[in-house]
Amino acid sequence: MTPRLQGLSPATRMHIMVAGEALEAGRVDEAERHLANASASDPQHPEVLRMQAGIHSLRGRPQEALGVMRQALSQRPQDAIYHNTMATLLGSVGDYDAAITALRRCCELQPDLAIAWYNLGVMLTKCVRNDDAVVALQRAVALAPDHVAARALLGDMLRTRGYVEDAAAEYRKVLAEQPWAGMAWWGLADLKTTRFADGDIERMQDAMKQPRAGDDDLIAMGFALAKALDDEGRYADSLDALAQANAVARRRRQWNASAFSAGIDAVNQAFTPPPAGAPEALGDEVIFIVSLPRSGSTLVEQILASHSSVEGAGELPDLPMVLAEESRRRRKPFPQWVGEMQPADWERLGTRYLERTAHWRQRRPVFIDKLPNNWMYIGAIRAMLPAARIICCRRDPLENCFSCYRQHLANNDYSRTFDDLAGFWRDFDRSARHWSALSPTRVHEHSYEGLLADPEGQIRQLLEFCELPFEPACVRFHETEREVRSPSATQVREPLRQDTASAPRYGALLDPLRQALGISLDG
Repeated sequence: MTPRLQGLSPATRMHIMVAGEALEAGRVDEAERHLANASASDPQHPEVLRMQAGIHSLRGRPQEALGVMRQALSQRPQDAIYHNTMATLLGSVGDYDAAITALRRCCELQPDLAIAWYNLGVMLTKCVRNDDAVVALQRAVALAPDHVAARALLGDMLRTRGYVEDAAAEYRKVLAEQPWAGMAWWGLADLKTTRFADGDIERMQDAMKQPRAGDDDLIAMGFALAKALDDEGRYADSLDALAQANAVARRRRQWNASAFSAGIDAVNQAFTPPPAGAPEALGDEVIFIVSLPRSGSTLVEQILASHSSVEGAGELPDLPMVLAEESRRRRKPFPQWVGEMQPADWERLGTRYLERTAHWRQRRPVFIDKLPNNWMYIGAIRAMLPAARIICCRRDPLENCFSCYRQHLANNDYSRTFDDLAGFWRDFDRSARHWSALSPTRVHEHSYEGLLADPEGQIRQLLEFCELPFEPACVRFHETEREVRSPSATQVREPLRQDTASAPRYGALLDPLRQALGISLDG
């Protein structure tokens, strides 16, 4: 195969190599500077295009990234690395099926490429195909024992199965070899029910000074450091660490709050009044749990999945993928094509969703789809699957937003500032209210604080809404053994706790967030 840098001058080759190293480390500003020099002389060279696609992606311009990468791949269709890059870009827009196909092709072309097996493991976990993901990740580690990201993700898989001590041991092994491995530090922090060891704060602070630590490492370590400082009661220092980590993330990708709010308004208006949809009985086997992250949604799933008739599938990508398929078919973005849909079209989409998720009904007749951001698509759910139940999980807005701010959430760019968080919460709030008022028998608003105050009463309400008979196992949800792939994986294996509120510890330090949410500071 022709070498990737063939046809470039020595100076341009150097710029490309430096840009590639910077992209790998997440230093997008540096990559952009060097690529500008290469683009000036060779704008259509496939390697220049591939680097440009990576920059577009890190800057939050996914469609531009895909368009440029298609140009690059058309010039090198047999290059495994190009298929790998295309797969990561497809994954960034949620097209996991296409990403997995691209990665399978990549692994065929170059079976010893560890990064491709790792990326395949990542995409499979996003599709909740965890057994397949473990196989791919183990292949990556076998090919590259020093692939710390693959080993850290294998640690995450141990955590989803409830093996907390084994997961912690795996993270520690990674850190013994690469102290700056941010995701291993975050893995320890995300165990939630364990505390950091003596000296870990100093180790993290030293690791953050390492020149080999890229932006991704600094972001992950910043969130982990904030958790460790919080454990020690150093709340102002913890907030400083969070501000720094979120600033690094925000430098890479900004959040356009006004554009997002306008998009939510457009979606809600497209489905108001509700269009004539699929047959009324379609979707009876589905329970959607929608919410902001960190709102108690995993707890609700654990409660319902403790019922003998319910399978907890986790955060499934299938609903947005079905809508994206229709957007590609009609060559219009969602929701612009909603007005063109006939009942048979909605039935087709609902049936497509049920086909994609059939795996989750093999053991039990009802399954839960807990992808949080599906709150944006409640109108589409009601049209596609009229018999589905939708539970909107709510938590005190101050607690919910602060918890999001403290959590290392990939691609959740709205969580970087208090103002953006408050705007995102208001978008969710008005959407949840709108749809629960329009469809009270199919959309139920659940309160996390209400559950803490009256556990059995609230659990009975949830079961009644889902038309499920009461089973005592739902009250003893922490005894249920199942994989839980979310930041609350370890917490839902414990009895219900009353001490989960963080805001009281921080007091006036959180006044800027209170102001952003419109909460009075007068008591």
